[in-house]
Amino acid sequence: MSEITAEQVAHLAYLARIDLSPLEITSLTRDLGQIVDSIAKVSEVATADTPATSHPMPLTNVFRDDVVVPSLTVEQALSGAPDRAGDKFRVPAILDEE
Repeated sequence: MSEITAEQVAHLAYLARIDLSPLEITSLTRDLGQIVDSIAKVSEVATADTPATSHPMPLTNVFRDDVVVPSLTVEQALSGAPDRAGDKFRVPAILDEE
């Protein structure tokens, strides 16, 4: 079991200005102890020849290739627009710019 004590948890809570009840201190002491124990177990098997990883599975690019496909015409795209200026949507100015 870990070396985390209820006094240490209470002290850390005091330093962090967190008001914990005695029940919360007991629960957090147990939880933090389990975390420390888990890290210790990983440290036992993580040797110098074990490469560091940021993810347990190798990651590959998940994006598809860009493929040009038929799209809407300008008239189709603007057919439902409430206002337009030529071949563009017209929207209200929001930055007091022209």
